[in-house]
Formats: sequence, structure tokens, C-alpha cells
Amino acid sequence: MTVDEKIEVENEEGVRKGFDLDMILTTEVGQFGPYQIFMVFLATFPVIFSALAAGEYIFTTSRIPTRCLIPECDDVVPSYVPEWLLNAIPGSSLSSFDNCRRFANSSSVGSPIPGQCPADWFDRSQEVLCEDFVYENQLSIVYDFGLACDEWKRSQIGSIRTIGTLLVLPITGYISDRWGRRIALIINAFNTGWLGLVRSFVHSYDWFLITEVIESTIGAGAFSSCYILVTELVGPKYRVIVGTTMSTMFAVGQVILGLIAWAVPAWRPLTQILYAPQLLIIFYFWIMSESVRWLMSKGRYDESEVILRKAARMNKRMLSEKSLQALRATAEAEKLKEKPNEAWLAIQVIRSRRILLRCIVSPIWWITNTLVYYGMSINAVNLSGNRYLNYVYVALVEIPGYWTAILLLDRVGRKPVLVAGYWLCAGCQFAFAFIPSGYYGLSLTFYLIGKYAIAVVMTSVYIYTAELYPTKYRHSLFAFSSMLGRLGSITAPLTPALALTVWESFPSVLFGSFALLSGALIFLTPETLGTKLPDTIAEAEQLGVQKRK
Repeated sequence: MTVDEKIEVENEEGVRKGFDLDMILTTEVGQFGPYQIFMVFLATFPVIFSALAAGEYIFTTSRIPTRCLIPECDDVVPSYVPEWLLNAIPGSSLSSFDNCRRFANSSSVGSPIPGQCPADWFDRSQEVLCEDFVYENQLSIVYDFGLACDEWKRSQIGSIRTIGTLLVLPITGYISDRWGRRIALIINAFNTGWLGLVRSFVHSYDWFLITEVIESTIGAGAFSSCYILVTELVGPKYRVIVGTTMSTMFAVGQVILGLIAWAVPAWRPLTQILYAPQLLIIFYFWIMSESVRWLMSKGRYDESEVILRKAARMNKRMLSEKSLQALRATAEAEKLKEKPNEAWLAIQVIRSRRILLRCIVSPIWWITNTLVYYGMSINAVNLSGNRYLNYVYVALVEIPGYWTAILLLDRVGRKPVLVAGYWLCAGCQFAFAFIPSGYYGLSLTFYLIGKYAIAVVMTSVYIYTAELYPTKYRHSLFAFSSMLGRLGSITAPLTPALALTVWESFPSVLFGSFALLSGALIFLTPETLGTKLPDTIAEAEQLGVQKRK
């Protein structure tokens, strides 16, 4: 390279360094003013809608108590718990009886007598499966699609939907990094809305399952799109706050879901109420701004300037002419510079040992998060009382954990919070596994602390993962980690069976082991507290290097 070429490269690097978006947000535009508050406010609605869609199947596919139809005794409109029930169906009381079996008929069945069903009509030494059923209510698809005792077909809906959420992440990541965060958000939220409405009109199990899978595959990426968008809008000081706000809004969405399901328990109208408002997200195309950081990574500096001026105006701040000149100079330099042919992202990752290491360890964090988070919910003791309120209470438990993260992440750093959260969760899981039966209060205390700890980790790992990767590929690499993390949520429903067939405490020991491992893996990645969000792979590689020097 000649002297002139070296000078030209240095000048270009100087121009690029002259416009530092984080510095401009901090000193001129404002890190978190009315503009950012409005954008975060808009983002909360897709996040709440994501929570409604993610938990909707819990109520629409919920199990309905059933019993065998007894043709000899039941009326045209049978009562669910008639007085003669225990004469025909095995059970200890009218509130505790077999839902799927009945006594076989004896040879002495007489003529039907209204309101009566003598015990001698049945052979109490022989039980048979139900041929037809009486349902306690008609509120879920179990009644409409005749799933009474077909527990596998009912429960697989949630597992298969989770597979769809695994597939959506790379799709959404590609759309987001190629066409923008706002476009990815709108596409996902709108797809969720219209597919949910279609599902409310289907009349077969197969079509219900198909619409669930398609919806999650092309519509479940709204939360990650919102998360990336808002963290790129604000300055470094407020990334944790807006990230935690997104997690909190998801929990609020779960609370809203429980309350709406309580008010409208029938699955078809419930589905329509939950999904119809999501179609309004199409208007975000005109009212929500794109990420300035993403626009700059794509060389769209004119649009970046328009949005920065708008943000400064709404924040009652002034964008200096010096900063605008630096932005324009950077744009001109980009136009004159010959664009290199970049290697495929996978090749770039393999060439960078530091980025490759992060791509190896971060999916393990995510697998642990989903395995423990969903596994603890699935393996929790079934609570008595109102099931809708129970769902609300479980959702509310997460919120203190999220805001504990916000209090600590910017004070002690990302890594200490994550290590402490994982290891506290691990300790609680091991303690819960080995506490002798009979110590209910102590067991419940450790269980709740473990759930609180994984909530701290959930919001922290979102922020930390986003900060480890460069802007140009942030959503794609973020989605890669999150996608593999879905393996945990797919596995979580299997853990109750492992408790029955392997060892009662096996799920808790499994959760604790994964949490212990994930806490140790945090030490392999750099601290990102107070750092500038990296825009390129080279900048991402330098995270933590200067501090070590």
C-alpha cells in the first residue's frame, strides 16, 4: 500500500470515528427523551400481543373433566355428576372418580328407570374404556374435537407450537437484518393476528394444529424484533431499562391473558378477542421509526439524518452542525469506498475465534433459561383454587426478578449478575431436590427463590447477548442463540415423565446442573457494562480487550 493510500484509509477511519452514534445520543439527541419513550410505548403493544399468543393455547386446549357416558342410565341431556355415578364408574367419591373408564355391564341389566342406575347392572370386577363421554363443560377444543382422554393429542399442541417458535427466529433475524427491525416487527405481529382469527373458525383438530404451527413459524418473532429495535434506539445508559421493560410487558401480557380468559372462557370468542387487535399493528409502518443504527449499518445515512433530526426535535435538543457534517462525510466516504464482497456470515464467525466462542456458549445459556423457566412451571405442584388467578400469580412472580436485574446490571455488571442468578437458581434446585418430604414451607421457599433467580437471568441474558454481537448481524446471531434455546422449551414438557420413570427429583437436579454449567460459561465472555454497542465484527472482537490491557 502506498503512502497516499494509507493516508486515504486513515482519513476514512477518522471520518467514521467522527460520528459516534452513542456519543451523539448522549451529548446531543438525548439517550432517553420523549422520542425514545414514544417508540418504547409503541413497542409494548406487540410485546403484550406476543404474550397473549404464546399462552393462548394453555386455555384454548385446556383439559375438560370427563366421565364415561352410561347409555343405560344417562338422560338425553346427561348430568355430569348424577347421584348414581359411583354405581357405574370407579371412584372414591362424587368429586373423585375415573375420567376414562367404567364398570363393564353385567348380565342383569334391566329396563331403564328414569333417575336410577342400580349397582347390580354393572360388573364391578371388570373395568372397560369409555366408548363415549360426558363433558363437564364445552369451553376448550377438547369438547369440540372429541379429545376427552386423548392426553397426547391435546398436550402435543404446545410442544409442536414451540417447534414453530424455533423456526421463526432465523427467519425473523434474516428479515430484520435485511429489511429492518420495523418491517420484521410488523410482519410477525400481523401474521399472528390473522392466523389466530382463522384458527378460531376451524372445526377439526388437524387444522387447529396446522394453524398453530404456521402462526408460530411466521409470527412469533415480534418480541425479539421489538427488543432489538428499542435497545438500538436508546443510549448506553438506558439499554437495561428498556430491555427490562420489554420483559415486564411480556409478563403483563400474561396477566392480561389470564384475566381475559377468566372473563371469556369459551375458546372461540376468547381467541377472537385476543387476536383481532393485533391486525392494527399494520399502522406501525407509518407511525414507528426504523432503527437509526440499522440504517447506518446499511449505508442509508440520509434516512438516518431525518430520524436523528426528528428525535432531537421531540427531545427538545439540538443536533449540532458538526455532527451532521460528520454524518454526511461518513456517507460520502461510504459512497466512494469500494464495497468489499463479504463472506457468508457463518464463514466470518468461524474466522473469528472470539465470536465463534460466543456462538457456542450463548445457546447453552438460552437452553438453560427455557428448560428451567418452563420446566419449573410444568413441574410445579398443581395449585388449588381459581386456575385463571393461579396463572396470573405465576406471571406476576417474574416481575420482581426482572426489576432486580435492572437495579444490578448497570451497577455491578452483566457477568456478576448472570453468574449469581444462575448459581442461585442451581443452589435452589439442588436444595429443592433433596429436602425431605414434609417440609412443605421450606420446599416452596426454595422453589420460589429459584423461579425468581431464573427471571433475573432471563432479562439479563437478553441484554447481554444483544451487546455481544455487531449491529450488522446482531439480530441474526441473537436469533441463532435464541433458536437453539428453544430446545430447552421443547424438552421441558418431558421432565414430568422423567420424574415418574427415572427419579422423582431428576428434573430439579437436571435444572440445577444446567444452571451451574451456564454460570461457569459466563466467565468465557467479556463484560459489556458501559461499552459502546459494536457495529462491526472487528469492534465486537475488541469487547473487553482494552480493559484487560
